[in-house]
Amino acid sequence: MKYRLLPCLVALAFLTTCSWWPSHTPTASKEKPATTAPTLVGRIASTPADKRFVLIQNYGNHKIATGTILTTRGPEERTANLLATGESLGPFAAADLQSGRVQVGDAVYSRHIPQAPAPPSNAQPVDNEPKMPEAPF
Repeated sequence: MKYRLLPCLVALAFLTTCSWWPSHTPTASKEKPATTAPTLVGRIASTPADKRFVLIQNYGNHKIATGTILTTRGPEERTANLLATGESLGPFAAADLQSGRVQVGDAVYSRHIPQAPAPPSNAQPVDNEPKMPEAPF
C-alpha cells in the first residue's frame, strides 16, 4: 500500500508545481503603448467670428508641436477637438477647430501618445528597371 501511494504523491506534487511555472504558449506581441493622462497645456484665449480656428494661451513652458491633437473642456460638458497648426507667437499658439464648440476660457488638454518604433531599414533598395542583355561581342 505504501509503495502504491508514493507514485501518486510524486505525480500530484509534480502537477501542482507545474501550475506555478510560466506557460510556454506564445503570447501575443500586441503590447499597447503606455498612455499618460491628459496634461493641461492652456486655455482658449480668443476665437474669431467664424470659429474655424482658435488662439491658445499656453500655461508654463509647453511647446505645442504641429499636428498635435488637442481637446478642450468647458462648462456644461462642452468639448472640442483641435489640431495644432504650428503657428505660435510668445505664449500663444493657433489651432484649427476640428469638431465641437469652444468658448473663451475653455481648458485645453494634450495627451502624449508614444509612437511605435520604426522597423529597421537594413533592406537593400530594389532596382525595378528592366535590364538589356549584353551583346556577345
